[in-house]
Amino acid sequence: MTPIGYHASHEQFSPSELLRHLQAAAEAGFASGMCSDHFHPWSEKQGHSGFAWAWLGTALQATPLDLGVVNAPIFRYHPALIAQAAATLTEMFPGRFWLAVGSGEAINEGILGRHWPLKETRNAMLREAVDIIRALWNGEEVTHHGLITVERARLYSLPDEAPRLFAAALTLETARWAGEWADGLITVSSEPEAQQRLIDAFREGGGEGKPLYLQVKLSYAADEATALAGAHDQWRTNALPGELSQNLCHPRQFELATAHLRPEDMHRSVRISASPARHLDWLQGDIEQGFDRLYLHNVNREQRTFIETFASEVLPQLR
Repeated sequence: MTPIGYHASHEQFSPSELLRHLQAAAEAGFASGMCSDHFHPWSEKQGHSGFAWAWLGTALQATPLDLGVVNAPIFRYHPALIAQAAATLTEMFPGRFWLAVGSGEAINEGILGRHWPLKETRNAMLREAVDIIRALWNGEEVTHHGLITVERARLYSLPDEAPRLFAAALTLETARWAGEWADGLITVSSEPEAQQRLIDAFREGGGEGKPLYLQVKLSYAADEATALAGAHDQWRTNALPGELSQNLCHPRQFELATAHLRPEDMHRSVRISASPARHLDWLQGDIEQGFDRLYLHNVNREQRTFIETFASEVLPQLR
C-alpha cells in the first residue's frame, strides 16, 4: 500500500493551527506528513511563515506520524546546523524523520543580503553541503574549505541510524544529477508525462531502485467554484516557472508577477476538482507511475473539509 501523507504549509497557517490540521489528518488516517521551510510566505494573502524546525519537534511529539521537510542547507542555514537539527530529531524519534534538500529560493535565502548565485553554483554548494551533512552523521570531525567552510565540526548526539536524505528536484537536470547522491527523490505534481520524464532522469542518473515521493498540489472544496477560487486566491503566486520563482526575493514581487493570472489558469499547476472520484483517479495514476509516497497539499484554506472528505472517500480506495 502506498502511504498517503498530509503536507503542512507553513506559508498559509499559523504554527498552532497547522499543528491542529496535522493532528486531524493523523486521526483521520493519513499515514505520514511533511512541511515546508520558509522565512517568507509566497504572498501577503497566505500571511504566515512559522519556523519549521521548532514546529517539527512539536509535531513529532504530538502525532504518531513520520515527518519530513524540504530544506536549503546552504544560505539561511549552514549544513552543520541542519545536520545537528536532523540528528537530534532522529535520535528522539527514531525512524520518523526524513530530510529533503534543494538549492533554495531567493524569497527565503535573500534575507541575508548576500549575492544570489546562479543555479549551477547553488547546486555545487548543495553537493558540498550533502557531503558535510553525511560526514557529520557518520560521527566524523569535519573541516572543509570550498564554497562552504567548516572548521573542526563534530556532532556528539547522534541517532543509531541516520535519517534518509532526499533530493528535491523540479527539473530533469537536477533529478538526473541527484540520482547519484540522494537516497530518494521528491518532486511536485505536474502532467503525467512530465512526471515520468523526471522519474526517468533520476533513474538514469543513478537513482534506480531508490524511493520516489510526490508532493501533490490540489484544490478540493464542496463545489467547483470554491475549489477554483481557493486555488487562485492562495496559490496563484506559485504558478511561476522554477527559473523565475527561485530568483524573486519578496512576496510583493510574486504578487506582481502573477497579477495577470486568471482563476482558470490555475488548472495548469494545481489539480482542481470538487469530485473526490476525480482526485482518486489522479492519485491512482501517480501510484501506477511508481511513486512510493504521495503527500497531499490542499492549497486552499478549507483544510478540515479536505481532510474529512478524503479520509472517507479517497484514502480507503487507495488502500
